[in-house]
Amino acid sequence: MTVTLASASIPPPAASLPSAKAVAKNEKAARDFEAMLLTPVLDALQKTFAGDSEDSKMPGASDYRLMATQALAQSMAARGGIGIARLILRHLEPPKVSGGS
Repeated sequence: MTVTLASASIPPPAASLPSAKAVAKNEKAARDFEAMLLTPVLDALQKTFAGDSEDSKMPGASDYRLMATQALAQSMAARGGIGIARLILRHLEPPKVSGGS
């Protein structure tokens, strides 16, 4: 006698669920990606509102401004950012399968 079960009613095996380490890795990657997207936006805003000061003419000033902008973007992304990381993580979640009747 052969028993055939519908695949929709069988929960995924424990091995197919992401481990806590994989989830943490995905969360970090999503936050880093959001920070990368926020950096040019914040840099453009800073250039627009900073004006033309004497400090901006010093050698290396643009490098320090970019480092500060990247730090700000990382900090924003770590605290939820604008929601891009959350959207990415939602798409990385395994599909929810109902074990109904």
